[in-house]
Amino acid sequence: MKPIEDIAAPFQMMEPDMRLELLLEYTEKLPPLPERYAEMRDAGMAMVHECQSPVFLMPEVEQNGDTAGEKTVHVHADVPESAPTARAFTAILHEAFDGATPAQVRQAPDDLLDRLGLSGLLGMQRTQGLAAIYRRLRNEVARQSTAGESTAGQETARSSDGTAEA
Repeated sequence: MKPIEDIAAPFQMMEPDMRLELLLEYTEKLPPLPERYAEMRDAGMAMVHECQSPVFLMPEVEQNGDTAGEKTVHVHADVPESAPTARAFTAILHEAFDGATPAQVRQAPDDLLDRLGLSGLLGMQRTQGLAAIYRRLRNEVARQSTAGESTAGQETARSSDGTAEA
């Protein structure tokens, strides 16, 4: 995991044409999709439909082994090499958030594309697609971490009074 500020700093220091080159350097940094997700991807599940490129994004929030209440985000994704901009941006999200806590994802800046200096460089559709990838990541992490907390709270309530509530 690398803080967004550390990823954004080189982008902010570069001229616009160099930012695109730097972005494309990330295409090789996206790790391969774990085999357990290939069937889901092939079935068209967990796709970011707002993006013109076929982007499979499967963030997971997992409970840490021995640490009570601590959770870790894992970012699993697959973007074809034929979509280098979406692939590179997804690799940045992986680098920034894989291993993060849900709170770190929630606290991440809303204006990530602006911080990377990419908003004005890319066309409207591409910008909207990348924003949709980022939004999906953040929304899914929020949903999973909230679902786990509400489930845990219900289990605690049931066990403390001995009754099963609906």
